[in-house]
Formats: sequence, structure tokens, C-alpha cells
Amino acid sequence: MIHPRKPSTYEVLEKHGVDRRSFLQFCTATAAALGLECSMVPKVVAAMEKKPRIPVIWLHGLECTCCSESFIRSSHPIAQDIILNMISLDYDDTLQAAAGDQVEEIRKRIMKEYPGGYILAVEGNAPTRDGGVYCTVGGDTFLNILLETAEQAKAIVAWGSCASNGCVQAARPNPTGAMPIHKLIPHRTIINVPGCPPIAEVMTGVLTYVLTFDALPELDRQGRPKMFYGQRIHDKCYRRAFFDAGQFVEAWDDDGARRGWCLYKMGCRGPTTYNSCSTFKWNNGVSFPIGSGHGCIGCSESGFWDNGPFYQRLSNVVVPGIEATPETIGEVLAGVTAVGVGAHFVSFAARKLGQRAKPGEAEPEKPAAKEEK
Repeated sequence: MIHPRKPSTYEVLEKHGVDRRSFLQFCTATAAALGLECSMVPKVVAAMEKKPRIPVIWLHGLECTCCSESFIRSSHPIAQDIILNMISLDYDDTLQAAAGDQVEEIRKRIMKEYPGGYILAVEGNAPTRDGGVYCTVGGDTFLNILLETAEQAKAIVAWGSCASNGCVQAARPNPTGAMPIHKLIPHRTIINVPGCPPIAEVMTGVLTYVLTFDALPELDRQGRPKMFYGQRIHDKCYRRAFFDAGQFVEAWDDDGARRGWCLYKMGCRGPTTYNSCSTFKWNNGVSFPIGSGHGCIGCSESGFWDNGPFYQRLSNVVVPGIEATPETIGEVLAGVTAVGVGAHFVSFAARKLGQRAKPGEAEPEKPAAKEEK
């Protein structure tokens, strides 16, 4: 028997006493959080108003639950609206009230009643060595549960670096054979949302996009949503001006650190890391690691855990037109400045020459010098 249609977001909000005006404000704020143009707001309204909420099965493998901790701190939209109004979070080891056999019955029921109609969200990765015995749930290996649940999922989202690229569990020598989701399910398109943990608004934004447009967001070559992973942290970092000027922190708590100079020499991976940290920031936009004085460790990039030590600068970086180390950046920019100053004086001299008399014309008389008294 097919389960009755789940109510739409608007129907749920209406039951909670939310009026039409507040609902439209909610949709507008959601569209803004996704970075959509104003013309797309009506489409968001239509989706929230008419489309039934999507069942979500949220699995936990080898991980530390930091993705869930991040998710519940979302502010635009808040996690409460996502869980209770926009999606139907029917299974989640961390957030659900049920336990034991009842929980596993819920997961199997959702798979049976909504084939091809539920979202599988995966937090953590799966051990593959020795049959996957290093992570079990209800007497079954997480690897088996993952493959079984993914078979008829409408979309699969890999939360965090553990699920997206293996993270510390897959670090050398990887004793449990931990593998990211895309390697375990190679025949499906996986939405990778890396980060340790990912930003809360990025997580809620991905779910909102799938619900609104009934499609996967545009992904980069690593399966990351381009809307959130399209720019390097370096490009929007407020310390970028100091990088361009060749002003770097040389030691923790030195004068440069107190002045807020660039942390590249202290190991910051911002120039090679694609994420929204410097745009969305954390804790309702309060700050992010670089803003708190700690360099980026590149946690949204594959293999970051083996790309150490974290407090040692990268061998080189790319700046416009050249490849340079921090020592040469300041020299190059100083040289450019010198050239600019020289060009200014050449231009000034040319203008003065142009003011001189043409051939056959008398030069303008110079004003007579004043006699000294």
C-alpha cells in the first residue's frame, strides 16, 4: 500500500499558524540564502506551496557527528524549518527519538513506500576491510546498510569530508579500508558537500535546492555544488590585501598577527581551497578560522589530512601572471610600483616637452625673476 501524500511546506506552516505574508517572507529569505535572483522567488514559492515534503534517510558511518552539529546551527533557514517543515527527516541516528529495532523498521518502511522518492544523506564513510565489521548498526555492517539504502534513493548527498573524500579515517595507512561514498556507489551521481564540518547554511541550501527545483545543483568535477564551492577562500578573504602587499605573519602573536596580516606563511591553505567560509562564515556569520587568527587547513579538499604539516606554508602560490613564493611577492609588487612611478614621470616629462615652442616659433618668455631686496 502506497503511503498517503506528505503535506507541502506551506500546508505544514499553515497548520502551525503561519500566515501567507510570513510564508512569502520565508520563501524570499530562502531564495536569498541560495543566492538566487529575485525572479526565482515565485518558483521557490510554488515549490514550497505545492510540492510534498521529501522523505530523508540520514545515515551515520565512521564520523564524529560534527556535520549534524553544524547542521542544527543553521540560521538561514534554521534547521527547525528544514527538518519540521521543508523535509521529512524520517531516519537519523543522532536526531531521532526512536531507538533499536523500531528505527530500522522505519528505514525499511521508507524505502518500501517511497521507492525513488527519498533523499539519502550520508554522514561519514564506510570501512571495507574484513567485510566492513568496523562499523555496524543493528547487527549489520554500515557498508551493507549504505548500499541497500542507496539503491532506490532519489538523490544521494555526502555530508562532510568523511563521506565526500574519506577524511582522517582514510588517512595513511587507512587500517579499516575506509572509503568515501562516491567510490562505493560509482554508478550514481553523488552531491559532495565537503568540509570538516561543512557550513550549516551550505547543508540546508543543498536540501532546499533539491526540494525547490526537483533536480541536483550544478556540480564541479569533484561533485561539489558550484554555488557554494565555486571560489577559493583566498578570493574573498579580508586578509587578501595583505597577501597582495607581501605582508605576512611570520610567527604566532607577532606584530603582523596583531595587525591581521596574511597567514599564508603560517600554513594557510586559503589560496588552494574552494569553499564558502569567507562568504557565509560560521555561527550566523560571526567568524571563520582565518577571521579568528588560524590559517585554513583546506578541509574541503581531497587528501587534506595527508597534506601536512598544517603549519608549514605551501611551496608556491599563483599570483596574476607569475608563480611566486611569499618572499618574491613583495619584491614583484614593489617593482610594479616602481615601474608605475617611472611611467608617471615619463608621462610628465612628455607633457612638458609638448608645451615647448614648435620649430620656427619663439619660446614663450619666462617670467622675470624677482629682485631680492
